[in-house]
Amino acid sequence: MKSKSILAAILLAGSVLTAACGNSDESKKEDTTPKSEQTSKKDEVKLEKEVAAYKEFAMDQLDQFTTETEAFVTAFKAGDMEKAKEIYPKARMFFERSEPIAESFGDLDPRIDARLADVKDEGKGEEEWSGYHKLEYALWVKKTTKGYEKVADQLLADSKELRARVETVEVNPKLMLNGAVDLLNEVSTSKISGEEEIYSHTDLYDFKANIEGAEKIFTILEDSIKEKDPALAKDLTEKFKNVNDLLAKYETKDGGYVSYTKLTKADTKALSEAVNQLGTPLAQMGTIME
Repeated sequence: MKSKSILAAILLAGSVLTAACGNSDESKKEDTTPKSEQTSKKDEVKLEKEVAAYKEFAMDQLDQFTTETEAFVTAFKAGDMEKAKEIYPKARMFFERSEPIAESFGDLDPRIDARLADVKDEGKGEEEWSGYHKLEYALWVKKTTKGYEKVADQLLADSKELRARVETVEVNPKLMLNGAVDLLNEVSTSKISGEEEIYSHTDLYDFKANIEGAEKIFTILEDSIKEKDPALAKDLTEKFKNVNDLLAKYETKDGGYVSYTKLTKADTKALSEAVNQLGTPLAQMGTIME
């Protein structure tokens, strides 16, 4: 659970519609429906396909998150620490890609994803800490799975509850646009500093997943963005490619990523600059969709 920036709300304005049925006084009356409401409804219909595509993407990611979390918990409870360590960052990528949806449920997100620092910031004790990062601590710091079995069981139960509840979430263009910016902010705050995966140093997996989640939102909305601002669509394509090309430098032969501790200050600076350069045009998506 991390702090979030809030993208300006999408305010859609439209012209006042007048009826033109016959010559009666009723036909000449001005539609009193607020302009923003008229255009908002029209825009929601226009983006109905895109909204459905994003919800389908999120549900697929959370399906895979639940499956991989079950595999992780099975290995963890069996005491197979190496297998659990192998699954850990890959399973989390599914969650990180779909985090705008996951964060719709304020109780589940921290139970699954809170760091110890987040718990302490809320004035809670370590005994109230749960989720993936607590099991990360067990694996990489305590080097044991003993005594953490209930935490693992709760994580699996929470992942299944999240998947069940995502069916009820209301997805709209605002959630998508805010979500893209929030995912990038995840990278520019906790990921770039290495504080997200402070014990395992698997930050680059999360980094990549957040970028992929934001890029998926852009890809789904790309045609609509091109209609309004082709130059912005082109700029976003280039900026996403730049970040992805930099991340590719740290891939391992098995498709994973090197430990974040392997990166130099120059490496993290280059990544930070690439993310910042992406941030400006990404935020403009919301502006041009007004």
